[in-house]
Amino acid sequence: MRRRIKPVFVLAFFSLFIMILIFGNRHIENARQREWSTAKKAIPETKQTPKGQKTNSDKDSFTLNPIIDVSGWQLPSEINYDTLSKNISGAIVRVQGGSGIAKKNNAAHKSGIDKSFKTHIEEFQKRNVPVAVYAYVRGSNIKEMKEEARTFYKNASPYNPTFYWLDVEEKTMSNMDKGIRAFRDELKRLGADNVGIYIGTYFMEEHSISTKGFDAIWIPTYGSDSGYFEAVPKTKLNYELHQYTSQGHIEGFHGEFDLNQIAVNKDTKTTYEKLFGSANK
Repeated sequence: MRRRIKPVFVLAFFSLFIMILIFGNRHIENARQREWSTAKKAIPETKQTPKGQKTNSDKDSFTLNPIIDVSGWQLPSEINYDTLSKNISGAIVRVQGGSGIAKKNNAAHKSGIDKSFKTHIEEFQKRNVPVAVYAYVRGSNIKEMKEEARTFYKNASPYNPTFYWLDVEEKTMSNMDKGIRAFRDELKRLGADNVGIYIGTYFMEEHSISTKGFDAIWIPTYGSDSGYFEAVPKTKLNYELHQYTSQGHIEGFHGEFDLNQIAVNKDTKTTYEKLFGSANK
């Protein structure tokens, strides 16, 4: 015969279970609040002081507006560059969509070259917005990786970008680490002094990709991707730049931008100048 469990023991068990759930949720919420508090302190400003106008803040203070990355998907004809330029601290322009790109692509030519990169760069530089560049990496072997690097450098170098970034999001060859190193080393050989890598931490770990040898690291972490800064990247990588949303809105364009900021654990001004040059220009 099966023993009958006394109601008092059942009540005690469920009471203990509920208490564990309550304390567990409270611990998670407290951790989330601490992370949000850290993130909130570093939310980028969206206002810019007009040139020549002094503020009441300390002379050594440095306010950073969002940094955007932009490509042919943001049509120049839909951008008010005068307004947009007043509300950003830098732009990272896609120059190349990579080899093997789809024939029908509204943002890039069959060759992989972005259709709008020249206009974006020229319009931003005309308004003294610091410009870096990036290439979406698609090479399927070492030869293609080097060819992409040469095409990237040939098209971008005349504009003297502050940084060259490799956008690594797809596995296009069996040994991605080897391919990415070939791309980077070819850029360096051609004369690119500053070469960084944009990569998600999970993708990096899954495909055993090393960030060693790059001059800077750029990581995407969105949280719920609400358009605002919500989450700090959970990584031990010594990264410089954080892409915090793909749903950002900035005056001067009715569409959406990827928005970026300097890592919250880095000195903002020093790191910004590493990536975009002097902040006093």
